[in-house]
Amino acid sequence: MQNQIVAGQTDNTARASVRLHYLDVLRVLAVFVVFLYHCSMPFTLGQADIMNNETSLVATVFFVAFLAPWGMPFFFLLAGAGTWFALQRRTARQFAGERFRRLFVPFLVGCALFTPLLTYIEWMFHLGVGSYEGSYLQFLFVERFPGWNPTLFGWLGYHLWFLGYLFVDSLLLLPLFEWLKGEAGRRIVSRLARLCEHRGGILVFILPLLLIQLGLRPYFPDERNWADFFYYLLFFLAGYLFYADERFLRAVRRDRWLVLAVGIAALLGLMATVAMGEAETLFSTPSNPGFYLFWACAVVDAWCWCVTMLYVGMRFLDFSNQWTRYGQEAILPFYVLHQPVIFAIAFYVVQWEAGVTVKMLAVTLGSFVVAAALYELLVRRVAPLRALFGMKRSA
Repeated sequence: MQNQIVAGQTDNTARASVRLHYLDVLRVLAVFVVFLYHCSMPFTLGQADIMNNETSLVATVFFVAFLAPWGMPFFFLLAGAGTWFALQRRTARQFAGERFRRLFVPFLVGCALFTPLLTYIEWMFHLGVGSYEGSYLQFLFVERFPGWNPTLFGWLGYHLWFLGYLFVDSLLLLPLFEWLKGEAGRRIVSRLARLCEHRGGILVFILPLLLIQLGLRPYFPDERNWADFFYYLLFFLAGYLFYADERFLRAVRRDRWLVLAVGIAALLGLMATVAMGEAETLFSTPSNPGFYLFWACAVVDAWCWCVTMLYVGMRFLDFSNQWTRYGQEAILPFYVLHQPVIFAIAFYVVQWEAGVTVKMLAVTLGSFVVAAALYELLVRRVAPLRALFGMKRSA
């Protein structure tokens, strides 16, 4: 495979200078899949901000049952990997400054520009279906306010919670990352890597993930509350560790079939537990007998599919061309822009007298064209907007 990482921990500078193109490609693909996921939400079983009367079983199975358990964890895994490379070339102060410009500034800008619009569209939809009768301001500040916990990021910025999480995670873990670069930290990383030299050792990471989910989820069942916060934090840390020692990546390549088999088994177990009862009740009610089984399957599923997708990238996606380079530059502003566009288009499309497939295609194609045009014609070409949306200065 091209761009192999040089083994060992003593040549971090040389290793960090090698561009692993598959990480770039995986980031671009991940953002595109999240875009498709958000386009599908009005048409899947469950709760979404804007809902169509008719839902799609196929979209529900693929996006909700298969993709949702590992999609966001994979984002954090990739972010952790990128953090390892960034910290080999930057001081802690430089890294913190870059994270502020690349994550927190777009988060604030997106909150200011788009949250009032997103909330207004959601409020209008709920008025239209008769599920809410209060004023817009009451909906914004009372109905949606989640309390003082990590769900506040979603209240402030809807989909931009991810940027807020990443920024906070980066600062919280920065002292640990700096310590891991030292002699004592390298010894700890080496001991953990030795575990992964044994067949199936890469699965050891499941244990702390289980501890977080099964320990915190009963007390914080809400999505993106403290259980999710620390759960994603561990994936972020794991992504960093994977590139701190080559033995982790060897384990990913060696155990690919075992990990895939366990991932498939966990997915089937997850779907079986959902089939036992109402999904909403199952994953949010600790008193339900299937609650712990559901979340245990979800953790194993998430870890195994994240590792599997990382291997797919290493094996098949280690290339670079003009499209991947363009996508790598575009993914952050496109991520910030896409959800408001989806909301605006879906609000009207769900009111059409048409089949669910036609509506899904209209939302997906329309949203992609509009979001891509906003990026290409405005953000990419206007220097102040480039900075506000987290982009680097144009060459």
